[in-house]
Amino acid sequence: MTKADIVNEITKNTGIDKVTVLATVEAFMDTVKASLSKDENVYLRGFGSFVVKKRAQKTARNISKNTTIIIPEHNIPAFKPAKTFTISVKK
Repeated sequence: MTKADIVNEITKNTGIDKVTVLATVEAFMDTVKASLSKDENVYLRGFGSFVVKKRAQKTARNISKNTTIIIPEHNIPAFKPAKTFTISVKK
């Protein structure tokens, strides 16, 4: 499902025009991205959590040059679904 599909589905279910729904969806995504970039988690009860995970520094190998490189500690965004969300998907 794409963003356009989500906008169409919300428009069909609520009767709100596409422009307003698209602006709302875009604002939601921008808010989540801004919060995660400030190292703040986003919790949506019954849906899940958008969290920032910290990856520790590690040593990796560049196989083509046969050298080792150090990958520094960094943050990555992650989504953890709520228990009710997981149960509904399993059915």
